[in-house]
Amino acid sequence: MKIIIKHIDSDIPEDNYEFFNDFINYLQKVCPLKKDLTIIFRGKRVNNMTTGVRNDNSEISVLSKGRMNRDILRTLTHEWIHEYQRTILGRERGGDIGGQNEDEANAKSGEIIKRFEKSHPNKETKMYD
Repeated sequence: MKIIIKHIDSDIPEDNYEFFNDFINYLQKVCPLKKDLTIIFRGKRVNNMTTGVRNDNSEISVLSKGRMNRDILRTLTHEWIHEYQRTILGRERGGDIGGQNEDEANAKSGEIIKRFEKSHPNKETKMYD
């Protein structure tokens, strides 16, 4: 599996790129995907995106401009979980409010963020940048 990361007016400083890569590697360990994935950190919302969105081409867009790293990563994780639900578990797309997929993505993304923080205490400061 290959992950392509793009920044479009993302406002993420280059000295945070390694931190984000470490988190993405962690995500791949705890919730492994098989298909190639493109992650785009964006400065502006696109289409029907609030803070994040995934599409059927294994592409995740995350609003990053003006947001804390922890919030950006939680959004990324939420959309990653949706990618897992669709491509690994074979689930159909669920509703945007409530339902099994959305509730699970909300709960799991919070859990994964907390587990990352506990297992990487040296990165806690970076989470709140």
